[in-house]
Amino acid sequence: MKKIARLKGLSGYKILLKSYISAGLCRDEYRYSGISTALLIEALKKHGVPDTVIQQATRDVIESAM
Repeated sequence: MKKIARLKGLSGYKILLKSYISAGLCRDEYRYSGISTALLIEALKKHGVPDTVIQQATRDVIESAM
């Protein structure tokens, strides 16, 4: 773990662990918040937000969660 931390430019393995935990929590939060996301998308559509904007925003969120 120390070697991987150095390769990633981190000062120690504890920071690497925190990074991995944080990334996993973000993925889980995204995965389990799908229902509220679907409701938000439907509300945006009702208010006239174009599908292309919704699709791009969804892609942006997915990419930032990974």
